[in-house]
Amino acid sequence: MRASECSDRSAPGNLPLELNAFVGRAAELAQLAETLRRARLVTVTGMGGVGKSRLAARAAVRIGPRDGSWRVELASVRDPDLVAHTLVEALGLADQTSRPPRRLLLDHLAERQLLLVVDGFEHLVDACAALVGELLRHAPGLRVLAVGRRPLEVEGELLFPLAPLPEREAAELFTDRAAARVPGFALDDGNRAHILELCRRLDGIPLAVELAAGRLSALSPGQLLSRLEDRFRLLTGGGRDALPRHQTLRTAIGWSHELCTSEERLLWSRLSVFAGPFDLEAAEYVCSGGGLHADDVLDVLDELLAQSLLSREETAAGLYYRMLDTVRAYGADWLVAAGDAGRLRRRHRDWYMGLATWCELDWFSPRQGEVAARIETELPNLRCALEYCLTEPGETYLGQYLAGSLWFYWVGCGRLAEGRHWLERGVELDSDRDRSRLKALWVLGYVAILQGDTVPALTALQECREEAERTGNPTAIAYAEHRTGCLALVGDDMARAETLLRSALDRYHELGELNSNVLMAQVELAMALAFRGDLPGAVKLCEDVRRVCEDHGERWALAYAQYVLAYEAQAAGDPERARDLLEQCLDTGHAFHDLLGTVLAIELLALVTEAEGDPAEAALLQGAAARLWPSVGLPLFGSAYYNAPHERCEAGARRRLGDARYEECVRAGARLGREAAVGRARRGGGGAPPGGGGGGARRAGFPRTRASPPSRPPRRAGRRRADTQVVPRPL
Repeated sequence: MRASECSDRSAPGNLPLELNAFVGRAAELAQLAETLRRARLVTVTGMGGVGKSRLAARAAVRIGPRDGSWRVELASVRDPDLVAHTLVEALGLADQTSRPPRRLLLDHLAERQLLLVVDGFEHLVDACAALVGELLRHAPGLRVLAVGRRPLEVEGELLFPLAPLPEREAAELFTDRAAARVPGFALDDGNRAHILELCRRLDGIPLAVELAAGRLSALSPGQLLSRLEDRFRLLTGGGRDALPRHQTLRTAIGWSHELCTSEERLLWSRLSVFAGPFDLEAAEYVCSGGGLHADDVLDVLDELLAQSLLSREETAAGLYYRMLDTVRAYGADWLVAAGDAGRLRRRHRDWYMGLATWCELDWFSPRQGEVAARIETELPNLRCALEYCLTEPGETYLGQYLAGSLWFYWVGCGRLAEGRHWLERGVELDSDRDRSRLKALWVLGYVAILQGDTVPALTALQECREEAERTGNPTAIAYAEHRTGCLALVGDDMARAETLLRSALDRYHELGELNSNVLMAQVELAMALAFRGDLPGAVKLCEDVRRVCEDHGERWALAYAQYVLAYEAQAAGDPERARDLLEQCLDTGHAFHDLLGTVLAIELLALVTEAEGDPAEAALLQGAAARLWPSVGLPLFGSAYYNAPHERCEAGARRRLGDARYEECVRAGARLGREAAVGRARRGGGGAPPGGGGGGARRAGFPRTRASPPSRPPRRAGRRRADTQVVPRPL
């Protein structure tokens, strides 16, 4: 059986597209698919490189459950506490609450018919087995296809041992991969015997066969066979008959290692320090020196690509390279044996410290979208750097700095739960650098506020303020005061929010601080003014934010300013302008996976829609928002002020539709996923449920009270970051 791509790409899920031919395995594929239909947990076991992952992906496509097949890759995860986080990420469950990820998974899977492909769990078997068992017990529609070198040993598990390819299919695989390296290559009478013998010697292990095919640009099949025989004797120290099957792949990789030049071996071992995809600049910085010049890294890396020891992949952040886990493990052994592992891990840490530093600066620039894509791609390596810093003696302050510097990713790109994980680990440890810990504290407070967890937020911010005053750190004082004002805002204490936010903005002004956080302080102050009835003051602040964002190419803070401006437009009886602003806000929030910005925009769009005369669609949007709020935090922060537009919309829609019809529309909205909800909101009511509508447009205003004077906006200074430590820019 041969095919170049999976058959059904319209089904939901995240299974990767196949980039080359799927060769053989017709009987195994049919049997595995049938086993999956009979059992809820099937584990494909076998030695490394035997093709478990590829077969599992094929079978998952063939099963096609109603709610899709979803693959989670655990090979790059080292912390057992992150297994549940990684499953949440793979399922696309952007969640910004304080709910444990296990609870989120259980809630999401409870009523779904879904196949979860869990790959590369061997090093996390206890944590993975416990989580999979719990999910299966509480989610009757869930099936799990596990892929690893050992069983999970969970009740109800069926094992599917995968043997190597038979000789004929292995030869077909060799020929297919060789033809990709050497145009026109084919299996013929002149090379057939050599190829069949080569595949037999490699025991039909697909990865070993592909590694051998990767050498055909330099060697003929006959030469390959001769050199393979020599390397087998060299690496095993005995006859081939005595070789245990589980050592065969290591022998094949070892043979490939022996065929490499000294520079290729050196780079291979050093690249093993990367936990996930890496780009050329990272490889040049981390792996150069000590016998390998930075200018030579590209040429040597290209040779490793040609030998199938590396793969390349196009990502949203550009061209990246990846090393197979088995190949990486072999290189890591050599790195340890050379006594160079500690130095390489420090260089790896330094690179990703520099990356985070410069991405934090670039977040306040026209490159904001590129920064989000870059950090998303680099997340496995950033996790590795964080783990190193938080476990190595004397490195704690760097871990605190790194976790704090990634605030824009945790907050702006829907990663609050994982951000809180690293921030809490960091602040629990002692360090001799106050500035790093102070930054981690205010970022932790910010994350907890957005999750609706007010007590931990206040604790972190109070500690930050007290320590900053003790050590004389005015920047940390400003950020702690700002975030305490934000806490007062969502807690409906508008007078205190206004006082604290004005004071924080004055402090920012004195420091010459200007970045996305400072702009958010203006937006939050504008929201407090709007809630108190000073809509002109709120507009003035947000128009200033809009001008600064246009100057700097900032989109994320601009979206929140647009939300406040839309609030004012709706209050002024201009739903058309409000809709335009909210749709722009929604586009940005959705693009950055910012669930809070997304759901706030949908909530206000519901009121706009009701004012435009479509109460059925408004009710549907309220239902869609209600489904999103549990993944964000307390609905509308539990705030009477934030809830007022929602109540006004509901009252108007119920009056026009009647209670039964209103509830019907809300239930219809609650069935929409995030993508569908955003699409529905963007369409502006073009697809209301049958029978909806009724009533003309209504001006839905907001209560006006005594105006307050607008705040002085901060001085427009050059970009700078709070509590920035000196970290060399990666070269």
